[in-house]
Amino acid sequence: MNPERPIALVTGGRRGIGAAIGIALARAGLDVAITDLEEDVSARATLETLRAEGARAQFVASDLADIADHPRVISEVVSGLGPISCLVNNAGIGSPARGDLLEVTSEAFDRVVGVNLRGTFFFTQSAARHMERTDSPHARSIVTVSSVSAELASPERGEYCLSKCALAMMTKLFALRLAPANIAVFEVRPGVVRTPMTAGVADIYDQRIAEGLVPAKRWGEPEDIGNTVALLASGKMAFATGSVIHVDGGLSVPRL
Repeated sequence: MNPERPIALVTGGRRGIGAAIGIALARAGLDVAITDLEEDVSARATLETLRAEGARAQFVASDLADIADHPRVISEVVSGLGPISCLVNNAGIGSPARGDLLEVTSEAFDRVVGVNLRGTFFFTQSAARHMERTDSPHARSIVTVSSVSAELASPERGEYCLSKCALAMMTKLFALRLAPANIAVFEVRPGVVRTPMTAGVADIYDQRIAEGLVPAKRWGEPEDIGNTVALLASGKMAFATGSVIHVDGGLSVPRL
């Protein structure tokens, strides 16, 4: 173990935004553990990139919805890399199907909320317990990646919006609880980001961006999110604990 390098744990880190966050953290001098459902080709490629950036890297298979398994995940990361200084809650799922709000099923609602909110809350709780009882010379932080859907309503995916909206309150709660321990807590809200999850609706968003949906007139890229998280993990914004950082090219700014 290298005590000079802080340890970051990124959930859902095998590809897309999660992988970009891990890579940005590695470039900023952190060792990185990533979790996801399985260590596939994408996960192994991300691990190779992390190591090429000079970081020790570890993969831990994890289903975020499995609350009972959370302590095992934390323990494996600590055993493999060392005490965790930064947790990035990135893992999440979209609505199983977009459609009429009046047709949302309880099964779809429970699945989305079970991963995005319930899983994230209890994983954060487990990581926070570890952080609070562990001394560290490094800046410590918890960053939750939510979405502009925490604020902007999309009736065709109501269960997703509700899960992300609740993460905003979760951030405030943990920020207050952990401030005395000097653990900074933030929420990052991406806008329209080009990832495998948005590939199926890329044509729609290409048109909407061209029509002015995003004032910056472009897609967000995973690196936009990664660079933001790396800054928050640096400790340079610790006194801003509880803050929401919009990374959306101005999408969420109210306009006349």
